[in-house]
Amino acid sequence: MCSLGLWIAAGILSTSISYSSFYVIVVAGLILALINSIIKPILVILSLPAIVLTLGIFMIIINGLTVYLASRLYPQLHITNFLAAIFAGMVIGLVNYLVSAIIEKKP
Repeated sequence: MCSLGLWIAAGILSTSISYSSFYVIVVAGLILALINSIIKPILVILSLPAIVLTLGIFMIIINGLTVYLASRLYPQLHITNFLAAIFAGMVIGLVNYLVSAIIEKKP
């Protein structure tokens, strides 16, 4: 699901996110999934006071940080600045939420 969200975010933010092929998006999605499963829980625990003080809004910054880190670890995916990574993180989160809601829909 990270790949789909990243592909949609790259389409929306086409001036800020560049890639050469869909294969780059798939690999970047896998890297982002690994970052979300390993590094993101550590970031959330370390920034828990900021998350509580901002009533959860700081999670947007953490999502942007994970996207920006994925672009730094995989240079074929180029994100121009941190603000674009924050917007990409918001789009990826929204797409993941919508896909999960559709898949988990009970008959």
